[in-house]
Amino acid sequence: MGLGDLGDKIKHKGEEVVGKVKEGVGKATDNPDAEAEGKSQQAEANVKQAGDSVVDKARDTFGNK
Repeated sequence: MGLGDLGDKIKHKGEEVVGKVKEGVGKATDNPDAEAEGKSQQAEANVKQAGDSVVDKARDTFGNK
């Protein structure tokens, strides 16, 4: 795993955390738009994290070329 890969993983996890905060703020303030935006951001981050996992598994299987 290169430094860029690690940076992407950190960025993607951060996006998930921000989404959770937005969702929580939306719930606390009775703002369904903010809540939905937070959930959407979390989903997008989860897809990116899944892609990170696929890349890691491919590298484990085929080597880091």
